[in-house]
Amino acid sequence: MARKKELTLVAAAKPQQKKKAKRDWSKEKAVRFLSVLALTCNVSEACRVSGVPMTVAYRRRKMDAGFRAAWNEAIAIGYQRLEALLLDRAFNGTEKVITRKDGSEERVREYPNQIALTLLKMHRETAIEADFSPSDEEVAEIRERLVKKLQRMKKRDEEEQEAERARLRGDAPRAGDPEQGAAGAAAEGH
Repeated sequence: MARKKELTLVAAAKPQQKKKAKRDWSKEKAVRFLSVLALTCNVSEACRVSGVPMTVAYRRRKMDAGFRAAWNEAIAIGYQRLEALLLDRAFNGTEKVITRKDGSEERVREYPNQIALTLLKMHRETAIEADFSPSDEEVAEIRERLVKKLQRMKKRDEEEQEAERARLRGDAPRAGDPEQGAAGAAAEGH
């Protein structure tokens, strides 16, 4: 019995199937690539570990919407991990061992000010927005504007519903109707 050749789908202008090559993506390669990408946020490292050339990875991302979505999700996971690590370092510092000339050691905590300053800069606007609370006058003005807008929307909706009911009853003049002329204009003027 002849073995069937394993085929793979090629994403091109017109999708087609071709004989599977050793360098082609497999589910295992894709999982390995995306796992490393989520751990490191580093495409080069993900390519190296999964054995996929970088150009092939970027081509697949361009051509395969599902893979592109998984890639973006992996980057988001890696970004969140990195952000959590930097926040931890900014708040808790890192331990450093200082060896003195007499051979004794001292452990100290270093707090990376640059990371803390960058994080402050990144989140400043969000913190200001969270801290902002409008005055009672501003709340009353916003409420009044919303109520007026809702009333206008309700009136317009009721007018549209009435026009639709009139159209269904046959009361409403239709565009191009000969009766729409002077009689219709006089009725509208009332």
